[in-house]
Amino acid sequence: MTVTAPVRTGEALVPGISPQVYGLADFQRISAQVHAQAGIVLSDKKRMLVYSRLAPLLRRTNSQSFGEFLDQVEHDPALATRMIEALTTNHTYFNRESHHYDHFAHTLRPELLHRLNQSEPVRIWSAGCSSGEEIWTLMMVLLGPSQQEGKRIARQDIVALASDLASHAVNAGMAATYEAAALEAVPEALRKAWTTTEGGKVTIGPEPRSLVRFRQLNLLGPWPIKGAFDVIFCRNVMIYFDTPTKEKLVWRFAEQLRPGGYLYIGHSERVSGQAEELLELVGPTVYRRRA
Repeated sequence: MTVTAPVRTGEALVPGISPQVYGLADFQRISAQVHAQAGIVLSDKKRMLVYSRLAPLLRRTNSQSFGEFLDQVEHDPALATRMIEALTTNHTYFNRESHHYDHFAHTLRPELLHRLNQSEPVRIWSAGCSSGEEIWTLMMVLLGPSQQEGKRIARQDIVALASDLASHAVNAGMAATYEAAALEAVPEALRKAWTTTEGGKVTIGPEPRSLVRFRQLNLLGPWPIKGAFDVIFCRNVMIYFDTPTKEKLVWRFAEQLRPGGYLYIGHSERVSGQAEELLELVGPTVYRRRA
């Protein structure tokens, strides 16, 4: 999940909602609500971005002003989520930060297969999964290039959770169908084994799809999750959080990992605070929970 790019100077304002009904107090109120709900920090330079993103939502809710809209948001959790979704976009792609998948394939995958061969469960979490490219890349790497071996692996006790705050992102991930060009970064052997192509569209195959459970989830809220994870991917989500929010979230991730489990974060993100007691750096933005 990433915050949308700022509106450029000179772009047309949104018709139907006058900028005169959008004051500094409205922006500050929105910023406070967005931070409280999603941990996102909106700097002053995002003020016109917020106006352009929320004005269409005001029209759809028949609000005559931002103040009236925000009064509704405070009493309607579903509308509050729609506001967050309007202010964010989900930018990702297959095989993004490929060194993470290399590490997963060469270091973690053998460990996971050993656990499965010992009849132990494997649990994976893509936190902030966006439209699914990350979790599907992971599943293809886990199953490997051999269909025969991959189908055997898929029949074992593997569950992958893919969660995102935005419902449209979760729905896109569940659909598991993408433009063919989007998968060009995935190794050909994995594409051949685990996808089908028709009419310029690529669909993830049944074996990877059988392993993944998509859920809409706010990372700053309660986690209805039981048990520990072997691996958590949470990449390029925390770059919009302030330091206390980041440190609290990473601590929760660390607690949710089994000893020896791995946390993968974005290339510009770092672990700091209390979580450093539990996590050790073992690769570029790859952390392992101490045994």
